[in-house]
Amino acid sequence: MMRVYKGTLIHCNSLRPEAIEVLEDYLVGFREEGSGEILFLEPCIDGIDEQSSRLCFDKENVVCLKKGQFLIPGFIDTHIHAPQYQNLGVGYEVNLLEWLEKYTYPTETSFKEVDVARELYHKAVRRCLSHGTTTACYFATIHLESTKELCKIIGELGQRAFVGKVNMDQESPVHYVEETQQSVRDTEQFVDFVMQMKNPRVQPIVTPRFAPSCSAELLRGLGELAMRKDLHIQSHICEQKPEVEYTLDLHKGHKHCSSIFDKAGLLTDKSVMAHCIHLEDEEIELFRQKEVGVSHCPISNLCVSSGILNVRKLLKKNMKVGLGTDISGGYSPSILDAMRMAVHCSKAISFKGKGQEDQKELVLTHDEAFHLATVGGAKVLGIEDKVGNFKVGKQFDALLIDTNKTEVFDTFQSNTIEELFMKYFYLGDDRNIASVFVAGREVLSNSPAAANTSSTVLL
Repeated sequence: MMRVYKGTLIHCNSLRPEAIEVLEDYLVGFREEGSGEILFLEPCIDGIDEQSSRLCFDKENVVCLKKGQFLIPGFIDTHIHAPQYQNLGVGYEVNLLEWLEKYTYPTETSFKEVDVARELYHKAVRRCLSHGTTTACYFATIHLESTKELCKIIGELGQRAFVGKVNMDQESPVHYVEETQQSVRDTEQFVDFVMQMKNPRVQPIVTPRFAPSCSAELLRGLGELAMRKDLHIQSHICEQKPEVEYTLDLHKGHKHCSSIFDKAGLLTDKSVMAHCIHLEDEEIELFRQKEVGVSHCPISNLCVSSGILNVRKLLKKNMKVGLGTDISGGYSPSILDAMRMAVHCSKAISFKGKGQEDQKELVLTHDEAFHLATVGGAKVLGIEDKVGNFKVGKQFDALLIDTNKTEVFDTFQSNTIEELFMKYFYLGDDRNIASVFVAGREVLSNSPAAANTSSTVLL
């Protein structure tokens, strides 16, 4: 079965300033079931008779987008803590380590009860989908059964995700800590459970919380598991300067934080490291050589007073960089908000530039922030062959954006499509998202018209 849309599509192919491609008056066709593969993407020809015959669709049933509507790739959140959803907007008066003790650990402890986890995880995943997050890289908790529940809910709601059972065997509250070998065994059991789900859109990811809460023995065990089963890996690193000092004091004999993970075999081309604000140059070079992905979390970096990441410095070294909401360190589940903040933070970094040209170079454009949220995130998670843009053969993860919602912002007849996209970038929110597609399936709709399958053709 195939669905066909006619109208404007906006996506990225590269990270040059002109990266965004605006495809006006285009046809896109994709499978609604199975892989959700994009079957064709090409300019409309007057009447589309030849195209409907050649591409095997009924032109009378093509969904025609209105003026002010366009399709964009789904957003990719490369770092998010699902259990912390209930703390969203709370606790930003303290620093990171205090915040963990006062808010995070007590909340996550309650997830030993599966019923508690089930209720909150359903709300968290649905909220993320409503903000256009078609792919999320989740931290769960140390609890095996509750983390399995998160995977089930993601599957039911249709999101694409990487899910990690958190590991922590030291420097943790007595009521929220694991025994080293049991932590590794539970992780392997979790990995096997996810694989047995046989849902290609839900994948396990090895998740040591951060180096202070993991012994060297635990890190080695997780590194061996990741290598043996060819798994993705995620953690936090160099988020705050006091955390860096704390880490090196615990893991003595290491020159920097990255060597702790590297020695354990946890820095690979399948690794996603969050924050990375205070990486030394030597660590950045190590990340580049190992092809480690970086999750830039600009909102949480400010909320818990961590600092500002110089994204341009990483991009100039051709490193993989995506965006993360890091809820509830960040106050918003919206990657669109993260895109805006990424631009603002880069401007703050630019104020330290030595001259006008240096300052200009440090600033991210809205095009580049959009790239980080789509193609960039896909590269960080190693799924750029599947999603991130609208290339034929990839899967149709997409958002139908409607800028005609006057309760969000006003538009004008003189606005070009590029200007409408920029207005959405800076002024838009979840109310502008008419439909959310994951692998060709419409998993969420805010518009009765968009959800009306009688207006589309199933072939």
